Amino acid sequence: MNILEEIISYKKKEVKNRKELYPVKLLEKSIHFEAPVVSLKKYLLRKDKCGIIAEIKRKSPSKGIINNNISIERISIGYMQAGASALSVLTDEKYFGGSNEDLKQARKYNFCPILRKEFIIDEYQLIEAKSIGADAVLLIAAALKPEEIKDLSRQAQSLGMEVLMEIHNEDELESNIHETVDIIGVNNRNLKTFVTDIETSVSLSGKIPDVYLKISESGIHKPEDIIYLKKHGYQGFLMGEHFMKQGRPEKGCADFISKLKDKLNKN
Repeated sequence: MNILEEIISYKKKEVKNRKELYPVKLLEKSIHFEAPVVSLKKYLLRKDKCGIIAEIKRKSPSKGIINNNISIERISIGYMQAGASALSVLTDEKYFGGSNEDLKQARKYNFCPILRKEFIIDEYQLIEAKSIGADAVLLIAAALKPEEIKDLSRQAQSLGMEVLMEIHNEDELESNIHETVDIIGVNNRNLKTFVTDIETSVSLSGKIPDVYLKISESGIHKPEDIIYLKKHGYQGFLMGEHFMKQGRPEKGCADFISKLKDKLNKN
């Protein structure tokens, strides 16, 4: 059993318990449930932004603790002031140290697109995402069957949220060309070896239909990486670990974006 299979096995039990603790009717009473969403796609395409989705992540199965002493208020506001296009918030507790409360806090302090980074396997989690203030959700092709992605993405859109589908290889892409998906993200991290290489994004860029907005995820460490990926058609760049491993993630984000803009202007 690889780490993704382990997480999904645990997630099935977790979702079952959450359904009993927080019934759908209770989630639908949230102040966020009827609120309009902010489009992740539109923000990623804004000319005054740089396409970075800045992530809040305390730990990961491969890296362990990354940064456990954080202020969601300070980091989320700081990310947006730095010029990030959107926020990504991990809500998985067991493996990534996140929580739904983290996303609620980020929503409280920011009017911007917020992606719920979670291992979604059930429609309940979509309703939960809307109830905590998410604008977009992640669906992982490696964790779901094509028909499940189609159904879940349709349900997410019916709630007003956009869908980022994550792939790792060409097989996952070819099996999941659904009109109900808004954005395709290429995760550069190999789930079996944990080796990360942005060439994964480069090799898949020409195979992703132009109808989808393209995001590269993981393994982005320097402004030159983004400039390189932009040349291959990527419009969004999900970055978490590079910022979170610094003492002040929001300052790391600001410094990175400043350097990126300088290099883009010179080009």
